[in-house]
Amino acid sequence: MSEMAEIKPGTARAVNVTAGQVVRVVNTQGHQVVDTWAFSVGDLREHLSMEHSRSATYRILYQPGDVLVSTHFRPMLTILADTSPGIHDTLHAACSAESNVFYGAPAEDPNCQDNLKGVMAERGLALDSIPCPWNLFEHAVVQADGSLLDEPSAAAAGDYVELRAEMDLVLVCSACPSSVGDISQGEPRGAAIELIS
Repeated sequence: MSEMAEIKPGTARAVNVTAGQVVRVVNTQGHQVVDTWAFSVGDLREHLSMEHSRSATYRILYQPGDVLVSTHFRPMLTILADTSPGIHDTLHAACSAESNVFYGAPAEDPNCQDNLKGVMAERGLALDSIPCPWNLFEHAVVQADGSLLDEPSAAAAGDYVELRAEMDLVLVCSACPSSVGDISQGEPRGAAIELIS
């Protein structure tokens, strides 16, 4: 039996996931980038860390079987399956009011950083800092000259990444509303978090 939490276009959802529970992040309509964070229930300062996970897996694009770790190198999420093309950016910061201004967009445009702060505030939680997200379905690659290339997401409708929680955590997913570039092929679309077991 599963439970589906819808993420409306340009918004975020937070769900509690217990150790051992399986969860899917679903690209319900295709081509949507989903900024993803995980925080330890016991201490929000311990969170899913892209830099620590790159060191732990020795890759910048994680694969099924990889164990992603926290800021304390403790296992947080194991990737069980990935039905998408398999490119999920681990390098870009979340879009924010500040990044909007940096790239010439209006500061007030919706963004993932504010989405994250908002859903955590709804739970009475405040973050000391904003971790780098795992940008699911974002097609960003490092080229031979060391530069980054962003292309529109190639994820199809129904593609998902299936994860197992290795500790009790709060999982936050934001259907990225970025107005900079075209990483989601046009207007923001929705996504979903599916709690499997």
